[in-house]
Amino acid sequence: MLRRRTLEEDSSILIDMAPGAEKAGSYGSTALHEAGGSQLSGPQAACRAGSPAKPRIDFVLVWEEDLRLGRPQDSSTRDKTDRHRAWRETFLDNLQTAGLHVDQHDVQDQDMAVRYILLSAPWAVLCYYAEDLRLKLPLQELPNQASNWSAGVLAALGIPNILQEEVPDVPPEYYSCQFKVSKLPRFLGSDNQDTFFPSTKRHQILFEILAKTPYGHEKKGLFGIDQLLAEGVFRAAFPLHDGPFLPPPEGPQPQALNQRQVLCRHWARWSKWNKYQPLDHVRRYFGEKVALYFAWLGFYTGWLLPAAVVGTLVFLVGCFMVFSDTPTQELCRSTDSFPMCPLCPDCPFWLLSSACSLVQAGRLFDHGGTIFFSLFVALWAVLLLEYWKRKSATLAHRWDCSDYEGIEERPRPQFAAAAPMTAVNPITGEDEPYFPERSRASRTLAGSVVVLMMVVVVVMFLVSIILYRAIMAVLVSRSDNTLLAAWASRVASLTGSVVNLIFILILSKVYVGLAHVLTRWEMHRTQTKFEDAFTLKVFIFQFVNFYSSPIYIAFFKGRLVGYPGNYHTLFGVRNEECATGGCLIELAQELLVIMVGKQIINNVQEILVPKLQGWWQRCRLHSKKRKAGVSGEAEQAPWEADYTLLPFEGLFDEYLEMVLQFGFITIFVAACPLAPLFALLNNWVEIRLDARKFVCERRRPLAERAQGIGIWFHILAGITHLAVISNAFLLAFASDSLPRIYYQWSGARDLRGFVNFTLARAPPAFAAAHNRTCRYRAFRDDDGHYSRTYWNLLAIRLAFVIVFEHVVFSIGRLLDFLVPDIPESVEIKVKREYYLAKQALAENEALFGTHSAKDDRAPGSEARLSPQA
Repeated sequence: MLRRRTLEEDSSILIDMAPGAEKAGSYGSTALHEAGGSQLSGPQAACRAGSPAKPRIDFVLVWEEDLRLGRPQDSSTRDKTDRHRAWRETFLDNLQTAGLHVDQHDVQDQDMAVRYILLSAPWAVLCYYAEDLRLKLPLQELPNQASNWSAGVLAALGIPNILQEEVPDVPPEYYSCQFKVSKLPRFLGSDNQDTFFPSTKRHQILFEILAKTPYGHEKKGLFGIDQLLAEGVFRAAFPLHDGPFLPPPEGPQPQALNQRQVLCRHWARWSKWNKYQPLDHVRRYFGEKVALYFAWLGFYTGWLLPAAVVGTLVFLVGCFMVFSDTPTQELCRSTDSFPMCPLCPDCPFWLLSSACSLVQAGRLFDHGGTIFFSLFVALWAVLLLEYWKRKSATLAHRWDCSDYEGIEERPRPQFAAAAPMTAVNPITGEDEPYFPERSRASRTLAGSVVVLMMVVVVVMFLVSIILYRAIMAVLVSRSDNTLLAAWASRVASLTGSVVNLIFILILSKVYVGLAHVLTRWEMHRTQTKFEDAFTLKVFIFQFVNFYSSPIYIAFFKGRLVGYPGNYHTLFGVRNEECATGGCLIELAQELLVIMVGKQIINNVQEILVPKLQGWWQRCRLHSKKRKAGVSGEAEQAPWEADYTLLPFEGLFDEYLEMVLQFGFITIFVAACPLAPLFALLNNWVEIRLDARKFVCERRRPLAERAQGIGIWFHILAGITHLAVISNAFLLAFASDSLPRIYYQWSGARDLRGFVNFTLARAPPAFAAAHNRTCRYRAFRDDDGHYSRTYWNLLAIRLAFVIVFEHVVFSIGRLLDFLVPDIPESVEIKVKREYYLAKQALAENEALFGTHSAKDDRAPGSEARLSPQA
C-alpha cells in the first residue's frame, strides 16, 4: 500500500531510540522526536558495555572562511555568505541532535580560516544505525580461503611462482549475519567498542546520517551533504585515512604497519608490477566496490597477455610478407605502368608506383593471418567474460555480497529523503520510500531525448571532420612537392584524427556533467540502479563519440565515391576515397591515434595533474599556517594532511577507460593486431598508477558494497557481440583477403596481375576530355557500371559475413554452455550454508517453541550464515 508522507515527517531529524522503535517499523536512519525528548535509550542501554576514553574521528567536514573585513562585497555576495552560514549552522546542529559528537579545529591567518569539523559516532548511535542499515557483522572467524588458478597450475608443475608475495596481516574470513542489538553478545568482538565496528562500517553509518540530515525544508531539497558540497557551503567531506602511507622513520617490522602502509608497500609500488594484487587487503580498506574494480582490471590485464602474444606474431608475419608479396612487388616495380586519375578536379594525374610505401604499410595489417586473429579475438572475448563471471561469483561469495543487489541493498539516502511516498517492500516486508514507476519512466524518456540530441551533436562534428579531411586532401594534393602530394590523403587523415581526438575529449567533459543531472532527476531507488542508469547514458554517448570516426572509415569511406566524370559530392565537396594502401591502414592509424593517444593523455593527466593540484593545495594551506605563526616542522594533524589530498571522484572514469579500450581491441582488431599489446602495456602501468592514486594521492573514498561490476558487464557482452559482426564486415569489405582468394581461384594462383585486376579504366568521355586515359580502384567496366566481378565478390563477401558470424556465435554458445557461470565449489558452499541455515532455524523453533517461521525461508534472511572476508 502506498502512503504519502505527512508534512511532519519532513521536519527535524532526531534518532528515535525508544524501546518500541523497532516494532514501529519506521524506515530510515531518522525519525520524528518530540522537542526535549532527545534522551537515548533502548539500543543505547542494550549496547552499553563501557565507553571509549577518546572519541574516534569517523568523518571530516571542511570549509574555508574569508576573514578580510575590509574587502568590499555586493549585496548578493553578502546574502549568499549569510545563507551559507545559516545552512551550515542548522546542519551541524541537526548532526548533534542526531547523536554525533561534533568537534571543530581551525587553522587561520589574518585573511583566511580553514575550519575542520570532526565527527564521531558514539557506541549507541553505531548500534542503532548498524541494525537500521542491516549491516553484516562477523559471528565466527574462518581461515582465509583466497586462491589463484595460476598459482595452482605453477605449484602443480613445480615451477617457482614469481608472482606470489607474502603480504602481512592477511584479513580472515568470517561467518556473518545482519546485526541485531538484541543478539549483540553473539557477534565476534562485541566486548570491545573500539574495534567491533571496522572503519568501513563506521564510515557507511556516518555517510547515511550526513546524506539525510536537513539544513532547511526538505520539500525544497535542502538536505544532505551532497547538496551542501554542490552549493559550496562545505569545501570537502571525507573519512580519514588510517594514518600516513609512509612507514615511520624507525622502519618497523611489517606487523607494525597500518593498513594503508601495508597497501603502499605491497601494492601501490611500481616494483610490484609483476605481483598478485592483495585484493582482500584492498577490500578491507576501501570496500567491495573498489576491490571488485581492481579484481576486474587485474583479471582483464592477465587475459590480455595471450591476445597480445598472438597479435604480435600476426604483425610479425605481416612484416615478413611485405617483401615476399607478389602484388606489392608488382605495384612497387610498375614505374609508369599505372597512371592514376586525379584525386580532385584541379589535382594532377599521378603514378600508382609513387604510393609503394603506403601499400607496404597496409600489407603489415592486411594479410591472411588477420582472419585467424579476428576469429581468435572473438572467441577470446567470449571466454574472458565467461571466466570473469566465475571469478566474480567466487569473490561475491567470499566477500558476502551474493545477495546484496537483490535483497540487502538499501535505498539511496538522497532517494529516501526526497521520495514523495512510502510503500511496503515485497521482499523485506518493510515500509520504504517509494517513487512511482510511471513518473520515473516519463523522466527516463525525457532524459533519453536529451541523450539523442547529444548523439546528433556528435554526428554533426563527425560530418565536419569528414569535410575537413576532404578539403585538406585537396589542398595538400595541389602542393608542388611531389612526395607531399602523393601523401595527401594520409596527411589529411592523420590531422583529421588529431582534431577528432580533441573534439572527443571536449564533448566528453560536457556530456558527463549533463548525464549526472539527468540521472539524479530520474530518482532511482538504489545506488546500483543509479550508477547503472548514469553509466548507460554516458556510455551510449561515449560510444558514438569515440567510435563514430573509426566506424566511418571502416564501413563508409570510399564506398560512395563514384567514378571519373561522375564523382559523388557532400555539400559540394567530393567524397573521400581510401588511400592506395586501402582503408584498413587508415583505420589502423585512426585506432592508434585515438586509443594510444587517449591512453598517453590519460596517464599524463593521472600522473602530472594530481601532483600539480596536490602541490598547489599544500602550498596554499602551508602558507596559511606560516602566516598564522605555526611552524612548518610541526606535526600535521591527520585531517589537515588528508585535506591536502585530492578528492575521490568515483570509479566511472576508470571503468569507462577500460571498456572503451576493450572495444578498440575487439571491434576493430582486424585492422590493428597490435592493439592488445598496447592495451597490455597500458594496463600494467594503469594498475599501479590507480593503486598509488587511491592509497597515496587521494582522500579515502567511502567504502561501498557491490555484487559485481554492474552494468559494465552487460556493456562488455554487447561489445563482444558487436565485435563479431564488425570484424566479419571488416574482413569482407575493407580487406583485400577475399578479392585475393577470388583472383587465385579465377585467375592466377601466384597472384600475378592482381594489381591490374583491381583497377578499372576511366570512361572514354573522361579520357577524351583530358586527352589521356587513367586508372582508378574499382570493379567497374569502361562505362562506369559495376562489372560481373563486383557482383560475384559481393555475393562472396556476404556469404563470408554470414558464415563467420554463425561459426563464431555457435562456438561462443558452446563455450557458454561448457563453462558454468558459478564454480562447482562455490555452488556446494552455497547449498551447504543454506542447509545449515535451515537446520539452525529448525533448532531455534524447537528450542523456543515457535512455529511462525517457514521452512522455505529465503537463504538471504537473518538466519543465513555466509562467509565474509
